[in-house]
Amino acid sequence: MSAAELDRAVTSLVRQVGHWQQPRWAAVAAGGNVSRADLVHKLVQEVADLAADAEGGPRRDVPRLAHPMALPDQLRVVAADLVAAGPPEAVLARAAALVTATRGAL
Repeated sequence: MSAAELDRAVTSLVRQVGHWQQPRWAAVAAGGNVSRADLVHKLVQEVADLAADAEGGPRRDVPRLAHPMALPDQLRVVAADLVAAGPPEAVLARAAALVTATRGAL
């Protein structure tokens, strides 16, 4: 799994949700009992945790911003942080799988 493949997965998800307004973010995600915003924030946190682990640094909570419309940008940032950390291919594959699974649940 290359950084380019992770980038494609992130880009696909961002294209899917980047234009959403508050009501779409507040809707319940498929097959779950959490909002779409909650699900994407969980993804952002998981990717941020992978990046922290790859950097050898502490895990930190990703702030929950007032407007869920910022979530696509947060995802782009944490994905870029992960790639910049130069993790093993398996870590990139895990991140891409998380992005793809989240996209499917939206």
